[in-house]
Amino acid sequence: MTMRLLLVEDDVMLGSAVQKHLQSDGFAVDWIVSGKQFTEAVNCHVYDFVILDLGLPDVSGELLLERLHSAQMNVRVIVATARGSVSDRINLLNMGADDFLVKPFDLDELTARVRSLLRRFPIVESEANATTHGALSLYPQRMVATWNGEEVALTHREFWVLETLVRRKNQVLTRRQIEEALYGWGEEMESNAIEVYVHMLRRKFQPELIHTIRGVGYKIAPV
Repeated sequence: MTMRLLLVEDDVMLGSAVQKHLQSDGFAVDWIVSGKQFTEAVNCHVYDFVILDLGLPDVSGELLLERLHSAQMNVRVIVATARGSVSDRINLLNMGADDFLVKPFDLDELTARVRSLLRRFPIVESEANATTHGALSLYPQRMVATWNGEEVALTHREFWVLETLVRRKNQVLTRRQIEEALYGWGEEMESNAIEVYVHMLRRKFQPELIHTIRGVGYKIAPV
């Protein structure tokens, strides 16, 4: 099972280093840099972990932590902070953090803490966690798709394009809206990338699965 992490860090050098390190250890990592992107990310995708920097430019990390806790999302949170006093640590744990790291931290220690939380709180995905749309079922935490009960092999980006369309099944999404919901959050993409992913998804499922709305974008076919 591939674990999906949301990295919230506005320091470009640190964020890039953490993302690359965790990806090399087998995790799927979406990296964002602001509270606005945070809201978009958690509304679009299901994450197993959030690595949260408290010092964001547009909103406090504490507020985002409280939002996750109050929404009772089944997500583990590791807070990265420059504040390391006992009272700071107690406050973060009371707000819903599962663990914390004081900056600067070692990247191998971060990976070890993620894996430690996984051992203590293993992720179990059931049919109740699946997103279904007719014959299609999506399991976000495993990034697995099935069609009439049969698993269909997808790349990570193909899965995320399909998940985005299904989660917003009553909307027509522009190419830009789909790009913004994809893995990488700001990562450069080829100009025709979305068209390619849609083409591959139609081949792997059925041509009518995704409708092209001429001059606007794409929409998942109604059931």
